[in-house]
Amino acid sequence: MYNWITGYEERDWQTSTDGTVRYALLGLGWWTLDVVLPAIENSDLGEVTVLVSSSTEKATDIAAKNDVDHGISYDEFHGGAAGDAYDAVYVGTPNALHLEYVETAADLDKPVICEKPMESTVERAEQMVEACEAADVPLMIAYRMHTNPAIRRARELIEDGFLGEPVSVYGHNSQPLLEMFPNPDQWRLNSDLSGYGTSVMDLGIYSLNTARFLLRKEPVAVANEMRSLHEAFGDVPDERSSSLLAFEDGVTMVTTASQNAYSDSHLKIIGTEGQIEIYPAFHGEATLRLRRDDLTVTVEHETFDAQREMREELDYFADRLLSGASIYPDGRHGLQDMRIVRAIHEAGESGERVTLE
Repeated sequence: MYNWITGYEERDWQTSTDGTVRYALLGLGWWTLDVVLPAIENSDLGEVTVLVSSSTEKATDIAAKNDVDHGISYDEFHGGAAGDAYDAVYVGTPNALHLEYVETAADLDKPVICEKPMESTVERAEQMVEACEAADVPLMIAYRMHTNPAIRRARELIEDGFLGEPVSVYGHNSQPLLEMFPNPDQWRLNSDLSGYGTSVMDLGIYSLNTARFLLRKEPVAVANEMRSLHEAFGDVPDERSSSLLAFEDGVTMVTTASQNAYSDSHLKIIGTEGQIEIYPAFHGEATLRLRRDDLTVTVEHETFDAQREMREELDYFADRLLSGASIYPDGRHGLQDMRIVRAIHEAGESGERVTLE
């Protein structure tokens, strides 16, 4: 039952060790350049060969500084430029811009790994899925927790019955957005670019999706309260959000999120016989804490930061492309998150419980 202790970092998902996937990276913000690019450079199965940005000049300049072969503009990407130089596309632009790049990638027969949340609305996310399915192009949504060892080991323990029957889930994710990026004129605070809101779309989705991954259960109904108090959050309704979700088989979940609070994240699952907690959870590190009867175990991994999480995630994607194995989480998995987020916002707006189909 506890073999995971000696194989904590093992890639239980890996099916291929040969080959390389060449990436074109779209959206050259700090996350792409400071986390994704070095993660791929240090990966086993990937390399970056193309950078795509708002202008050719900007893209070629950043490419030269990072020893990447090609830099092209978004317009050039849509036109198929440098198509022979990359095998797959990473989309890291603001939410509402994902669709157009994913559709072009599908037209170019290029597999896609797209950042979460997959788009700004359910309808646009559905178009993404339809475009990739029509072109028979793999689409993966970038949930980096799925390949984090702490989360995968927790999943194994839940499958093995460590918790008994799952009963309750508690999740939280917050950060001081305006301290991180002081300019209030930013895309996460612009509903045209972020989508339904900011805190649930950008942060709360971690608790929701990780709970889905761990439990393999889906929410069936949700209630919510959300408010925006700071003037910078005037265009989005959820500076602060608190949700109560009913999952299948009687499991309940309480999850909170805020883009204007002290940086913190955790996820706790309580069962009839034990408890699993990941704290901290989602900010580039994850510590696993286990309790059952007289047993208490804490497993820390100080070097498994955001860059290593992305390296695992991107190597998982590359492994699936190289081996032809199925992808989890695919576009339809991400689409379900979008439907959950929409229901949370509908519940927050109406003050009533919303049932999920």
